[in-house]
Amino acid sequence: MKAFLKKEGLEWVRSCRLFILSMIFIVFGIMNPAIAKMTPWLMKTMSDSLAESGITTTEITVNALSSWGQFYKNLPMALIVFVLMCSNIFTKEYEKGTLIPLVVKGLGKKAIFWAKSCLILVNWTVLYFLCFGITYWYNGYFWDNTLAKNLPWGIIFYWLFGLFVLSLVILFSTGKNNTWVIIGTGVVIFSLYLSSLFEKIAQYLPLKLTEGMAIFQGAALKTYDKSLVITLILIVSCLLLGQLIFQKKKL
Repeated sequence: MKAFLKKEGLEWVRSCRLFILSMIFIVFGIMNPAIAKMTPWLMKTMSDSLAESGITTTEITVNALSSWGQFYKNLPMALIVFVLMCSNIFTKEYEKGTLIPLVVKGLGKKAIFWAKSCLILVNWTVLYFLCFGITYWYNGYFWDNTLAKNLPWGIIFYWLFGLFVLSLVILFSTGKNNTWVIIGTGVVIFSLYLSSLFEKIAQYLPLKLTEGMAIFQGAALKTYDKSLVITLILIVSCLLLGQLIFQKKKL
């Protein structure tokens, strides 16, 4: 597993996947406070043209919460890009047959599965907190991060939601092809979104963990307990089921 982890890590670097994702998360980390900082200037610049159209603008005050709002608006896009670039984790190996020589030489399927899975989850963790760290530093420089209540929990909850989405990607990637991965993951997330429209069901869904701004504004953390527990169970279940499917699959 150690040798295969090294091989997978080198592939992430040589394919420029890690570089591209790093640049995307760094740019988003900078954009969050930058957009918030520029919003009053943009509105002031556009006020004359808006007034001619009969739209009256008022002075806008921005703070750290404005930047954190941008953080949560940009995170879904960053997560989608991450999913698209990692959706072929196993399907690419199936198409090229590159796993067959390794298995024949004695490398266990279990080691292959967990090496690939761990690398994806670890890279998501590093890049996610890199983006958070950049935004946090700029917010502290321009404003005051103490305005965001329960900041650590709001950040951890969305990180866990990202782990859930990637566990779905890993599970579906043990199937037939890359299209199945995208469709399968998309259908599950869309189904969760539709289910979240019902208030009694929403409190149990992983999507509730994405309500970062509500947490920053003082929402009671106990209302997220059910969603947190179910999300953790789903992450573990997806990974264990993915391992079972991969071990039984003919390469």
